[in-house]
Amino acid sequence: MEGIGQFMPFILMFVVVYFFMIAPQMKRAKKEKKFAAELKKGDKIVTKSGLHGKVLEINDKDKTCIIETMSGKVKYERSAISMEMSGSLNTPVKAS
Repeated sequence: MEGIGQFMPFILMFVVVYFFMIAPQMKRAKKEKKFAAELKKGDKIVTKSGLHGKVLEINDKDKTCIIETMSGKVKYERSAISMEMSGSLNTPVKAS
């Protein structure tokens, strides 16, 4: 029984790290992967590098899409798209 008591702080540390760091990161990655798979023409998006634009074309063959920005058209990998702005722009902001 004493052996388990010595390792208890390490076990608790691992549990805390898992629930506060690893699990949320896995959840976010899963959400981004699902979003990239459901991407459609006309969605307003933000890439992981911070580029804002609107999806013009989606190519399923090489998993890319053409994004229209204020300065022109850019071809991006679908995995480089971080989030959709269409829905989040329409949600009301709560006053604090």
